[in-house]
Amino acid sequence: MAETRWLDDREMRAWNGFLAASALVNRRLDQQLKDDSGLSHPQYEILVRLAAAPDHELRMTELANGLINSKSGLTYQVTQMEKAGLVRRRSCPSDVRGVFAVLTEAGLARLEAAAPGHVTTVREILVDVLTPEQLDALAAGLGEVSRRLREQGA
Repeated sequence: MAETRWLDDREMRAWNGFLAASALVNRRLDQQLKDDSGLSHPQYEILVRLAAAPDHELRMTELANGLINSKSGLTYQVTQMEKAGLVRRRSCPSDVRGVFAVLTEAGLARLEAAAPGHVTTVREILVDVLTPEQLDALAAGLGEVSRRLREQGA
């Protein structure tokens, strides 16, 4: 078995910074969305993905993969959103196991109402805090982490 490569001070600062920032950013975004539009952050992201999709619909498996969410977690969120009239489900005519999530007019309206406050908060707590160079480094570094994890099937 290979010897453990412990984190040095620089690596530990990066790791702890990532943990704290990701938790705090997610908490703030979730609170802002709940306060302003009654949506959770995952629900907002579902609406964003559906709004950008052709015909405002995606297969549930594709939606789960795009959101990096478990199928059961996505099913729960879509069920809650369906009860609120923001999405509906429809069966796939070519695959009896396939189910599509479809954005409703009410869902699109909720997204359009929620988006300005959400973007303002994203700018306030992340984008406008960093220099352009820091944004580039963050995008490159986290993009590489995401790419590798997706390749590994994580």
